[in-house]
Amino acid sequence: MPEQARYDLLAEQVLGGDALTDGQCMDVLDSPDADLLQVLDAAFTVRRHYFGLGVQLHVLKNAKSGLCPEDCHYCSQSSVSDAEIEKYPLQAGDEIVSGAREAHAGGAHRYCIVTSGRAPTNNEVDRLCGTVQDIKSELDIEICCCLGLLSGDQAVRLKSAGVDRVNHNLNTSESYHDDIVTTHTYQDRLDTLRSVQDAGLSICSGGIVGMGESKDDIVELARALNAAGADSIPVNFLHPIDGTPLAGREDLTPRDCLRILCLFRFINPDREIRVAGGRERNIRSLQPLALYPANSIFMEGYLTTNGQATSDAHKMIADAGFEVTTGFQTVPTAAISVA
Repeated sequence: MPEQARYDLLAEQVLGGDALTDGQCMDVLDSPDADLLQVLDAAFTVRRHYFGLGVQLHVLKNAKSGLCPEDCHYCSQSSVSDAEIEKYPLQAGDEIVSGAREAHAGGAHRYCIVTSGRAPTNNEVDRLCGTVQDIKSELDIEICCCLGLLSGDQAVRLKSAGVDRVNHNLNTSESYHDDIVTTHTYQDRLDTLRSVQDAGLSICSGGIVGMGESKDDIVELARALNAAGADSIPVNFLHPIDGTPLAGREDLTPRDCLRILCLFRFINPDREIRVAGGRERNIRSLQPLALYPANSIFMEGYLTTNGQATSDAHKMIADAGFEVTTGFQTVPTAAISVA
């Protein structure tokens, strides 16, 4: 991009319906620190067009922890991890329902039930379906399930029980996939997304950056998620947990994370972009700026790592001039700018 770059032209291009070129994507990722606020402002122009100032809150429930046979190098629950974590089978329905009540009381729009393992058993799917029905009968909250590889029949059963969305991350580009996991294929993940879509469920699928992938891999992932029809895209930043193969990696700066979020917004302009795992550790004091490209965050922690408390998440959103929303409707606001 030429000197005195006009990042606002990227926003105009995207809102006009034209995708960024690979070269323009690299311009975003390689933008100098002095241009960061301009890049954020351009991404915010796109974000505001589709989502106003609304921020959706999500809460994760680790309903089954550890005991996973997969070798995902980033995961503390994998078979190749020696991390000291809690390990337990699928929790009782009452405990999962109690978590939903807490999430709802904290203003969460969506409650995300997650289980470790390659794939759920049919018995686990049956139990979760009953639990989801109990939650839906009591609370006005959306339910997302992240259960590993799913068959078409399992996806249909989840849909019938009231599940709104299924999360299944691509995690990285197809080109880099085999460098971080070998016990399942990239195509296995795409097949699960197809089963979810065919069942009429909304797709949540994102990735993790900071695992040693190239900038080309980041662009490839963002484009693949768009092509897969992901309605919601969680962008995770590696939290290198002791005992995992990726322990000790420190590839990202807070500014890198913000550029990556802007790129995901430009490539997926009308999709929910969520600042997900590793937000607190990697973006640190610049976290409020992540709300300019992203319109969704997790609160109260992740699967095996701590995160921002509900009260602090609400304060951050309000202090930055945004507002908690329980829907995707554009929120009428006066124009604001960070540049």
